[in-house]
Amino acid sequence: MEHLIKRYPALSACREDIKQAEKLLIDTYKHGGKVLVCGNGGSAADSEHIVGELMKGFLLKRPVADARIAEALRGKLQGALRAISLVSQSAILSAYSNDVDPDMVYAQLVYGYANEGDLVIGLSTSGNSKNVVYAQMVAKAVGAKTLSLTGEKESRLSELSDVTIRVPETETYKVQELHLPVYHYLCAAVEKTFFHE
Repeated sequence: MEHLIKRYPALSACREDIKQAEKLLIDTYKHGGKVLVCGNGGSAADSEHIVGELMKGFLLKRPVADARIAEALRGKLQGALRAISLVSQSAILSAYSNDVDPDMVYAQLVYGYANEGDLVIGLSTSGNSKNVVYAQMVAKAVGAKTLSLTGEKESRLSELSDVTIRVPETETYKVQELHLPVYHYLCAAVEKTFFHE
């Protein structure tokens, strides 16, 4: 955390929320949950990025010792922290947008995937993206926890989420510039908890 704040002093305003988010992620994985991530535009790309860091080695090697997997395969696998990017499922996203309601695409996926004990992460620079807000509302209804990364203004997501990291910027690209070091920190902290070198 100190290294993060030293490199990005503006994030000192978010220190406690980042700590709470770290605990939320660790608790989710400790209790067998999974993480679902969504956002739009640049935040959709960040959703994919987060899932990439969780599903394979980020800073650590994550060797696999699972005896169910043949040894020849184990050496080519890495330990995974279960995570799904909701933004990459183009068939269901386009079908639901066309046939039902584009604002409900992530909510539908959360309804289909999320269980009690899972964590839904929503990224929205404004904190008011309807499809992300509806996804968080459905997450709460099915008993999943919610984490949001937004800009500094109060928003629908900051009202709804169990934890919201409101980075101290309001312009879209500046908010996204601060989201990246925050989620890198979170992914590294979770990885260190479950995969020791």
